[in-house]
Amino acid sequence: RLQAEQEEEERTSGGSCVDYQTIKNMTEGLTPCHDLQEKTMQIIQTLNGFREETATVLTIGKFDGIHRGHQRLIERTVSEARARREAGEDVKSCVCAIGTSPVMLLSLDERRQMLADMGVDLLIEETLTPELIRVEPEDFIASVIREKLRAVHVVTGEDFRYGYGRRGDTELLGRVGKPLGFTTESLPPVTDARGEKISSSAIRDAVSGGLMEQAAEMLGYPFFVTGHVIHGRQLGRTIGIPTANLIADQSKLLPPNGVYCSETDTGERVYNGITNVGTKPTVDGHFIGVETFCFDCDEDLYGEKLTVRLLTHVRKERKFDNLEVLKAQIESDRIFAETYFRKHLKEQEG
Repeated sequence: RLQAEQEEEERTSGGSCVDYQTIKNMTEGLTPCHDLQEKTMQIIQTLNGFREETATVLTIGKFDGIHRGHQRLIERTVSEARARREAGEDVKSCVCAIGTSPVMLLSLDERRQMLADMGVDLLIEETLTPELIRVEPEDFIASVIREKLRAVHVVTGEDFRYGYGRRGDTELLGRVGKPLGFTTESLPPVTDARGEKISSSAIRDAVSGGLMEQAAEMLGYPFFVTGHVIHGRQLGRTIGIPTANLIADQSKLLPPNGVYCSETDTGERVYNGITNVGTKPTVDGHFIGVETFCFDCDEDLYGEKLTVRLLTHVRKERKFDNLEVLKAQIESDRIFAETYFRKHLKEQEG
């Protein structure tokens, strides 16, 4: 039987810069991705041919990850729209998300769900087309912000850039917007524990390096993967370790292949556990999946939609000689994870 200490040199805390209780607190303000249909957020997938009929409080950006900086902009947008409605105005909160990356911190569905949970009324999803890139900043303000999106107030970050050559800035937005009938406000950047501006690229670097605590500190919540449980080969059951298998959206950035301490949210209950991200080389896997062993779980999760939060990296993925050796290693990983959760529970209680 492999011993836990044999793998200790491969284990890492992920360069922790937030404690476990902080990560727990992060999950309380952001609802897992389970029930978008219960939300009332309207989704428009292109600006082409679209014109909003209701006035909007608007924020614009790429919004990959909905990190802490994005959250500040969105929360301000939602609160301003709410205040105006309470004062008698007919107005919506609107997030205009323009552009994508080859891989994203959130899948499209995950981002939609988070924005709906934050109270956004209208989400515009627009591709950064060549035509849009060539629009002069002044034309973008007049034709998109004012005419198509009916903005009466625009919330941006101080470094907001737009239009051809990214020549548009917040000063131009305020100057051109005033005679068009809308006001503006720009918010300062949000910084991380090291005093550096939080950015989606920095978070992608952290996730790509398996530094899950650093990613969580910048995101404002633990990095997670959502998906429906699919039928695997059920080999885990043959060795007494039933697992739930998810296939992440192909656009979703995943951390390095390996084992992670995790929390799995079913919508009804949260289970501690361990998650393997990778191809399962011991059993000749051929695709990257997210496979989770939920501790003390006797539920039938097949077909259920789960949110799996990856909290800290445990070890790299390895190929073992046989299933018995794999089972021994999983037991070692379970002991490591239970110690991790128990330690941080004591810190919470103390």
